Amino acid sequence: QVQLVESGGGLVQSGGSLRLSCAASGFFFSINAMGWYRQGPGKQREWVALIRSPGSTNYADSVKGRFTISRDNAKKMVYLQMNNLKPEDTGVYYCNLWSPEWTNRDYWGQGTQVTVSS
Repeated sequence: QVQLVESGGGLVQSGGSLRLSCAASGFFFSINAMGWYRQGPGKQREWVALIRSPGSTNYADSVKGRFTISRDNAKKMVYLQMNNLKPEDTGVYYCNLWSPEWTNRDYWGQGTQVTVSS
């Protein structure tokens, strides 16, 4: 079955950087688009970035120019490089397969907490 394990979160000051990692298993990773999502305090989960296979990307307007998503199909890993972090980037970050119906996904990993202090 699908298993997703996120890591790399932490506490960082505004303007700082973090690199998140996601280890995927249980599905045919290399042919699936993957996404990063986040849920801020008191907010609904939102889409942040997606990467297709072989590698075209899209970003939410709020992170465009600051975040970079990448993937390593051989390792079944997805990454999110986050630069110039802002307090509003605070939240739990998740990776998952991406589709237009991503909000209907039943399975989510444990996520990784990102906290940006001002």
